[in-house]
Amino acid sequence: MTGRPAAFLGLGAIGAPMAARLAGTRPLTVWNRTRSRAEEFARVHGARSAATPAEAASGADVVLTCLPTSREVEALLDGGDGLLAGLAPGALLLDCTSGDPATSRRIAGRLAGQGIAFADAPVSGGTNGAEAGTLTIMVGADGATFARARPVLETMGSRIVHVGPVGAGHALKAVNNALLAVNILAVGEGLAALVKAGVSARTALDVLNVSSGRSFVSETLVPERVLTGAWPRTFRLALLEKDVGIARQLLRDTGVEGPVLDLAGELFRRARAALCESADHLEAIRLIESRSGVEIRG
Repeated sequence: MTGRPAAFLGLGAIGAPMAARLAGTRPLTVWNRTRSRAEEFARVHGARSAATPAEAASGADVVLTCLPTSREVEALLDGGDGLLAGLAPGALLLDCTSGDPATSRRIAGRLAGQGIAFADAPVSGGTNGAEAGTLTIMVGADGATFARARPVLETMGSRIVHVGPVGAGHALKAVNNALLAVNILAVGEGLAALVKAGVSARTALDVLNVSSGRSFVSETLVPERVLTGAWPRTFRLALLEKDVGIARQLLRDTGVEGPVLDLAGELFRRARAALCESADHLEAIRLIESRSGVEIRG
């Protein structure tokens, strides 16, 4: 290992494989709200487990966070066990959470006063991309901070893009996920109607996916997860609903009308209420099936 010491906080479905790739390049300390998960990760990957965020950040040149929301990242900063108690002047905090721009800018301002650099660096590519190290990472930062962050992020992603100032990464990620939500709903509704009209789901997708209506949802997610009836849980619907909410707030903040995203947000809010909190994001289509009285299968 030749890299400088790092810390990774948040070993969820995306965070754990990202941290695993980082562990192969530099001394790594990990922290997770469920301590046993951090201890098991440390045992498997030769990392060190920390009891608190402050302990994890102590001595680290770069600290990465990957939590459900920006609110949880901000909550880690304070107190005797918080990140600010462990981060040294000159350190770098990279937040890979699918967070919100306003909180990112607030965090960056607080850290700057302590001489600590910050970038929001949310990722796209799912668990498969995290495991393969092929994530797309959208970075919001000044130029100098991006240059410093890039070598670290390249251990986890194949496309590292400087998208703008602090907050821009989270803004772009939220819009990306809001478009995913719109596609899930539209593809689910359209396929349900086609199947009821006598078109097989497989035939419909074969045509759509060489036509102008194709999308990542129709090309990859539906064939792998809906037609097969597999419904794996890789990304919680509740988190996608949260991301749509961030995108809607961005539109309001920038004075852009958003009737399409407003409707998608409301439909995902209803889906979240109808399904369990652990439901996968693609189970919105399962709800469409149930209400339509049809199954979309191969």
